[in-house]
Formats: sequence, structure tokens, C-alpha cells
Amino acid sequence: MVFSSIVFLFFFLPLTLLLYFLLPGTKFRNVVLLLASLVFYAWGEPVFVLVMLFSCVVNYVTGLFLENRRYGKTPLIIGVVINLIILIIAKYSDFIVQNFNLLLSGDNKIDQPNLPLPIGISFFTFQAISYLVDIWRKDAHVQKNPLRLSLFISLFPQLIAGPIVRYHHIATELNRRVHHFALFRNGTERFITGLSKKVLLANPAGQLADNIMMGEAGINTPTAWIGLIAYTLQIYYDFSGYSDMAIGLGKIFGFNFHENFNYPYKSKSIQEFWRRWHISLSTWFRDYVYIPLGGNRKGTGRTYFNLITIFFLTGLWHGASWSFVFWGLFHGFFMLIERVGLKKHLPKIPVFNHIYTMLVVMVAWVFFKIESFSEALQYTITLFEMDLSSITVNVTSWQITAIIAGVLFSFNWWSSLLRDNHRYTRSLSTLKYTVLLILFVLCCLEIATSTYNPFIYYRF
Repeated sequence: MVFSSIVFLFFFLPLTLLLYFLLPGTKFRNVVLLLASLVFYAWGEPVFVLVMLFSCVVNYVTGLFLENRRYGKTPLIIGVVINLIILIIAKYSDFIVQNFNLLLSGDNKIDQPNLPLPIGISFFTFQAISYLVDIWRKDAHVQKNPLRLSLFISLFPQLIAGPIVRYHHIATELNRRVHHFALFRNGTERFITGLSKKVLLANPAGQLADNIMMGEAGINTPTAWIGLIAYTLQIYYDFSGYSDMAIGLGKIFGFNFHENFNYPYKSKSIQEFWRRWHISLSTWFRDYVYIPLGGNRKGTGRTYFNLITIFFLTGLWHGASWSFVFWGLFHGFFMLIERVGLKKHLPKIPVFNHIYTMLVVMVAWVFFKIESFSEALQYTITLFEMDLSSITVNVTSWQITAIIAGVLFSFNWWSSLLRDNHRYTRSLSTLKYTVLLILFVLCCLEIATSTYNPFIYYRF
């Protein structure tokens, strides 16, 4: 089930809200949310619920053992290893077998297991690991109520595609939440904003990107750039739109999830980009991998090694493919040379630095989008071949509108504009709710009539 679907918007969500607010107290409301989350996850493939429930049991029991320090780090190691084994078997078994077979010949090759990928497993696995590590570090207390811990791992607003929630960020809210109209209203506004990003911007851009980047070979340079620009906008509005919807739903149910995006396409360096893009993932790797490896405290060489390790894992986290690994290492390489001193040699011109950053980010997106490394490399070559013949793809007016709007709203000029016009607060408030209502109606019409509605990060 996806947020941008008729089933979710007009059946699942209203029914869940009705049951949630009819029942008194956090205890009963947690039960409603847990059952709703399991139904939400089981909608596509019921058997995957067993994987999630197994994760809940493993992490609950491990947490209880961690509370007793006489066992030392052993429960933590066992718990983290079990979580990683679940992730590796479910997500990387085909990739491992495929690469291992390269070392074998003939009849010695192993059959690929071809296991279906449990949706969102990378997200809830990382959340579970953060719970165990936070307990060990004494950043959080052990959750002795199995229903509450299961709710933390399975909470449907951010279950499928994040943001990755740390246990200590919502531990208090699992026990006791505050509900009031302003929070519900803000959550609804945020949800509609995210839905509009997804349906009205990401989907049209995605259709254009698919037509060009996943179509037949033979496109020219201008067409290749149009496809890449479209995908650059699609992945941002697809993922940030989902994060907005998740954060909005969290507010509606009394949870405060941390922000996951902060206008990444306004960045003037790759370092800044990763402070603004998928914040919950980059900070997770920083706190649970980079710093434990030594961070930047053990000399220059170790710092560079740690950086490359983090970006190798970042690429691998996104998918079991060498193209994803290359995407991560590509970012890691530019992070490294910026630390070495590239930024000192770049012109002190913000526009130039912004162009440099976006060029790196966009070229990297080619390898994120196209799974075949050789095809991604050929597409990248096409970008710089300077074959300036006419555009070889049909672009609809709806797609052009989405691209222009996507570029404009990827910067936060409009928020400062509203801030500077605070004198017209009442008029702006009326206009805002009118616009949100229109956007919601447009989204519903588009969802009802269109068959194109993917969520990129669902596969992670």
C-alpha cells in the first residue's frame, strides 16, 4: 500500500484515524496503530509480516539482555549480527551469489535464490540496530513493553521509506503523546504538501525520465540532459514528498519525526549536499559507523578510509548492485577531495560552486537510475558528447510544467517571501488553505486517472 493511493487516502487512513481517536488513552491507541501498521505492511505481501515480527522479537529479547550489564557487549553483538543477517539474506543473497559465481565455472555455479525483497527492510533494520546501540550507550532505556517496541519498529507512517527514526527520539511519545488541533492541522498540511510533491511533480518528471533513460539507445546530448534533469527532480520530490507525508502523519498521531531534507539542491559542495539530503541516513552512518570507526580523530589516512567506507556502505544500503556502490563511492570521492583542499581552489563564486555540486550530483544519479553499469556509463558519455541535434523525445505540457515548478520549488525563496509579508498573515492563511484544498483535489484526480505511481525508495 502506498500513501498516494485511493485505498490509503479514503479507506485505510480514515478508518485508522476513526478507531484511533475513538479509543481513550495511549495504551489502546498504540494497539490500533500497531494493528494498522501490520495490515499496512501486509497489504502487498502478507508473508513479509513474519520477517518484521521476527525482528521485533529478536530486538525485544536482546534489549532485555542488554539491560543486565553482566553479559557485557555479547547481546549487542548478537542482536546486531542477527539484524544484519536478516537484511543480507533478504536483500543481498542474489547479489552475493551472482558475484561468487564469477569465480566458478560450468556446473559448479550456484543457483540464485531469487528471494523477493521485503519492502522497507533497510529502514526498519537500521531502526532496530539504533535501538540496541542506544541502549548500550545509555542514550535510551530498555523498552520492556513488547507492543511499544513492536510499534517503534513497524510504525506505518515511516515504515516503508523513512525517515529513519531513532528510538530515543520518540521513546517518550510511545508512552505518552499529546494531541491538539494545531498539531493535527499542521500534520494534515504537511501530508498534503508531500502528496502534491509526489503526485504533481515527481510522477510527471518520472514518466519523462523513464521514457528517456530507460528507453532504447540512440538518444542525443540534449535529450539525455532532459532525461537526467527530469530524474533529478523526480527522485527529490518522490523521496522528500514521502518524508513530508510521513512527518505529517506522525504529527497527526502525536509523533515528532526529525526532518529528512533541507533543500539539498541549493548546496554549494558535496559535503553540504549530504548535510541536506536524506539526513536521517547520513546521520545514522555518522553516529553508528563513522564515529565508532574513529571518525576524524585518528589521523588523515584513517579519516579518508572511514569516509570511503561510509560511502561504500551508503551505496550498498540503497541496493544490491555495483551501480549503487559506484554511486556511493562517486560521492565519497568528491567528499574526500573537498576535504583534501578542493574547496580552497574553487572560485569564491557561489554560482560556480553550485554548478559544480549539481553537476556531480546529477552525473551520480545516472548510476542510481540505470542498474546496468555499462549502460549507465554509456549514458554519461552521451551527456558530454556534444551531439546537439534536435530533441528526440516527446515532452507533454504537463511534464514541462512539472519540471519548471520542480526547479522553482527546489529552493526556499518562497518561505522568505512569506516571512517578509507577515503583515498579510490572515490573507495568506486563507490563500494557503485554498491552495492546499485545490492541490489535494488535483492529486486525487491524478491518482484516480493515472497508472504511473511508483515510490523510488520503496525498494530499499
